[in-house]
Amino acid sequence: MAIALPTPRDAARILGSRAAARFAGLALLGSWLLAASAQVTVPMWPVPATLQSLVVLLLGALGGPALGIASVGAYLAQGAAGLPFFAGGKAGLAVLMGPTAGFLLGFVLAAWLAGFARGRGVLAAGGVLLAAHLVLFAPGVAWLAGFVGWARAFDLGFLVFIPGTLVKTALALAVLRAARR
Repeated sequence: MAIALPTPRDAARILGSRAAARFAGLALLGSWLLAASAQVTVPMWPVPATLQSLVVLLLGALGGPALGIASVGAYLAQGAAGLPFFAGGKAGLAVLMGPTAGFLLGFVLAAWLAGFARGRGVLAAGGVLLAAHLVLFAPGVAWLAGFVGWARAFDLGFLVFIPGTLVKTALALAVLRAARR
């Protein structure tokens, strides 16, 4: 069964305004960027390292909290509906029940929080982006603990990702600063 994706014109007809259609189109584009970033993986178990958290930060920081949430929500909905959007080309509701589900849901919180980095100075924006990046680990580690226990979830779902988290947060800050110019 083929899934027909809505176009911005479809969104305009459904939502009734140009601004709403633009928002829906940007959210859809953001969800596709997030899906593409999920395919850039470093194989690890139980959670692969991807570029998703970088894109989540940028969706919020560049688009604001509402667009960040809408983009991540669209990504999750499309992946749950069967599109191969999740890491490694996975799809379906089973992914939202597996070991990575908490991290995927944490993306919503991270995108929302990253939206508050807009318009801030470099130190404040960096702090907001780092907090946004770290907040996604709370539901991720908590959910993962149900599969591997708390100590192992902390090690495998947080500690191993600290270097990448710092690098991706710095990259997000650099892109945000460059976009501001």
